[in-house]
Amino acid sequence: MAEDPSRLPSAAPGNEPTATAKRPGRKNAKPRAKRAAKPATVTPDAKTAQPASAKEAAAAPRPAPETGFPRPQFLTLAKNLLKASQRAAKATLAMAQGQASGTPGASIDPLNIGGAFSAFATQAMADPSWLWSSQVRFWQDYLGVLQTAASRLIGGKKGDAAPPVSDKRFKDPAWTDYQIFDFLRQSYLMSARWLQSTINEARHVDERTRKRVEFFTRQFADALSPSNFLLTNPEVLRETLRTSGENLVKGLDNLLHDLKRGGGKLAIRQTDDTKFEFGKNIATAPGKVVFRNELMELLQFDPTTELVHERPLLIFPPWINKYYILDLKPENSFIRYMTQKGYTVFVASWVNPDSKLAEKTFEDYMRLGIFAGLDAVEKATGVRDPNVIGYCIGGTLLSATLGQMAVTGDDRINSATFFAAQVDFSEPGELELFIDDEQLASMEAMMRANGGYLDGQSMATTFNILRSNDLIWSFVVNNYLMGRDPMAFDLLYWNSDATRMPIKMHMFYLRECYRHNKLARGQMMLAGKKVDLTKVTVPVFLQSSRDDHIAPYRSVFKATKLFSGPVTFMLAGSGHIAGVINHPDAKKYQHWVNEKKAATIEEWMKGATEVSGSWWPYWEKWLAPKSGKMVKARVPGDGKLKVLGDAPGTYVRMK
Repeated sequence: MAEDPSRLPSAAPGNEPTATAKRPGRKNAKPRAKRAAKPATVTPDAKTAQPASAKEAAAAPRPAPETGFPRPQFLTLAKNLLKASQRAAKATLAMAQGQASGTPGASIDPLNIGGAFSAFATQAMADPSWLWSSQVRFWQDYLGVLQTAASRLIGGKKGDAAPPVSDKRFKDPAWTDYQIFDFLRQSYLMSARWLQSTINEARHVDERTRKRVEFFTRQFADALSPSNFLLTNPEVLRETLRTSGENLVKGLDNLLHDLKRGGGKLAIRQTDDTKFEFGKNIATAPGKVVFRNELMELLQFDPTTELVHERPLLIFPPWINKYYILDLKPENSFIRYMTQKGYTVFVASWVNPDSKLAEKTFEDYMRLGIFAGLDAVEKATGVRDPNVIGYCIGGTLLSATLGQMAVTGDDRINSATFFAAQVDFSEPGELELFIDDEQLASMEAMMRANGGYLDGQSMATTFNILRSNDLIWSFVVNNYLMGRDPMAFDLLYWNSDATRMPIKMHMFYLRECYRHNKLARGQMMLAGKKVDLTKVTVPVFLQSSRDDHIAPYRSVFKATKLFSGPVTFMLAGSGHIAGVINHPDAKKYQHWVNEKKAATIEEWMKGATEVSGSWWPYWEKWLAPKSGKMVKARVPGDGKLKVLGDAPGTYVRMK
């Protein structure tokens, strides 16, 4: 019978130092010096792989497999554990000081988690049988896990009481090779699934409360995963033994660095930000700053063709994070792709606002952003009605502006394209869970106490929570437990380059769009006019992504019913970022097209055709006929606007 991985010997056979005996017939023979002990490795099959003799083992010890657990240098381990404990004390003090110096009067429960669970308990307990049946199911499922563990203990085959899942947290072979870790994994997954199913099956609970409790419970379960702790993560435990605890010392140094960087709040590094420099290896598309006001710089990018379409392309990216998501590197740059296709490309680079701009409103972003951009493009090119793109919140602003322009008879936009942008917020996805009257009031009070803005770290944390295993806990394990530095990754550098939100603009956006859906209902007021999307007749292209958790494709599709002009809806593979930034040369993902009108997203999907690769060529084919004849390429500064500096400008560098 093969040795079970759970039955761990204290050391691999053949590696122990042996006592020295005197040879028979020799008097006063000097004892041989003891052979130095080889570092022992605990492996799943150490017993069955035992060498023929101790001599043979000493001469040629068997290499440890990937799942082996090496014996550390115990003196070094003790020293490093002492160092780690000292650093842990410093980290605890830093976090306590950070909490003490937090925003005065801030709510102890800004997300109103307690309110959500209290409402859930009150409603769910109207049916006590639900709780009883869920308890019975829990013990039935747990019995299955125990039976599997008992079977392995007596030499049975590996089993899996929990259905197999694709979970990167448990990719290390030791999670299944060793019974103890296999038991931890299965019992955790079973318990996490039980929690979620129990919440889903509760009766007499309103849907919003159920979704909020389900979301916060998932965060709780993710945090308690055995992969997040030293003694219950075999990969971390192996690294601790291999390095004799040096990984823990390095990890706590990383933790202290991140606490210092966040001013006492944990600001987890997702990438090595020292490896990136604007204009050198990120945001490298050549161009110029041709206009600047207090909210934005307008960048005009150099042409790469002799002829260009007469009608330029004006892009308004989100002001949550920065514009260079469209220009991370040459190989995936949307800006370079469009200049190579013969377009004159302008992009708004938004300011990173501070307390001086706290009173700027959503209307100011329309006036100083879109309207100012349209005026500047006309001065630079002589064209008064460019094609315009709005990305994420930039798209929401664009739709509201179109509705305001339609009411006032302003026709300076020829066509509108929306990248991952919501217009109808009746089903806005998981971000809705952060927005109720209590949370909005708490947020507004915090922003006022903080100088009139929401700091970038708070915004980043909100989005990271939506994908906590990928964007929080994986870095906790890598940076703090494994003691590794995060690798240099341009997308994560952009993701961590967060921006601040002015209080008036942000609260208007959250209340008018997320809370009350006034934009879609025709109740939003801008510049003294009621926005009316039904009067928008320009051609509209709606891009959405299948796995987008910020602007769900079902929500994006609702905009097809709001505009009166021709609307094209398209669904891309992947998520909020990778679904948009997908250069054709990468040959990744897919997209679905269906140019027939559909009453529902389900009807649209039934008639859709799946196309492999990027959606950019499909969209560019839609755009080209709307872009006019070919004219001589325009160079920044040739028009009525002077060059103010080189791209990527100054606003993008603001921290």
